[in-house]
Amino acid sequence: MSGPSRQPGRLGPDRLRVIPTWRHGQERLYVCHPDGRNVAWYDREAARVHLLSEDEREDVLQALGPFLTGPVAVGPPPVPTPADLARLSLHPDDDLAPNRPGEALLVALDREPAPVHRLRPDPRRRALTAEQTVGDALDRLDGAGWHTLHSIPLPGGDRIHHLAIGPGGLFAVHALYARKQRVQVADPMVTLGRHEAQPLLRRVRSDADRASYALTAEVHPLLALAGPADLRVTAPPRGVRILQDTDLEGLTRMGGVLKPADVEALHAMARDRATWGRV
Repeated sequence: MSGPSRQPGRLGPDRLRVIPTWRHGQERLYVCHPDGRNVAWYDREAARVHLLSEDEREDVLQALGPFLTGPVAVGPPPVPTPADLARLSLHPDDDLAPNRPGEALLVALDREPAPVHRLRPDPRRRALTAEQTVGDALDRLDGAGWHTLHSIPLPGGDRIHHLAIGPGGLFAVHALYARKQRVQVADPMVTLGRHEAQPLLRRVRSDADRASYALTAEVHPLLALAGPADLRVTAPPRGVRILQDTDLEGLTRMGGVLKPADVEALHAMARDRATWGRV
């Protein structure tokens, strides 16, 4: 008779727990101690269990038993880089990499949905659409050596919508819903359709400045417009890039700023929640 199946995230009799994570549609199962320390991870696509401690081989395989699909190779991971070591030392609750585009808005809408009798659409829904549209476009840069973190929390309740890190540098990206609307930019003001102009570029620059302080590296501000009908810029804004979501792939044509090792090291630093605690 088979024993009870073990669910992800629950402690088993072998005191280990299995935590699934998804990134760009790929699943990886981490095996952790109760205090959050990783001891192994299972890469389904490669059919390999990467084991950090040979002494815990039996416990790891026992914990992964309900999740293994066919024969798997078991062995130590490739020699870890400093970025790998930093990532593996993170407690899952402090790792921002699994955040989905619009993560904070998704949580807020789940906790406090808009009243059903609301006459106008919930503005959070449009903001979420913008972040998801822009975030998905940035995630597609992954194959070109880029990493993107989403919904980075900052002190005071602020957050950076997206942080893109790649060969072309670092970009703090603010997503703006502009579907079928005309957008006019007169630094620092941004006018969306018939709405009143807002000094949005100040916010975009502030996000980049705070990210630069946290990462001790130059971070460029970028305003990403989701689906505008028209864009007019009266004069090039100081230091801010303005792109439509469909043009974000152009970042892959930028290079010569960061080496692959630098990209990985900055990504490892940026994904740690503690990095952003004092900015």
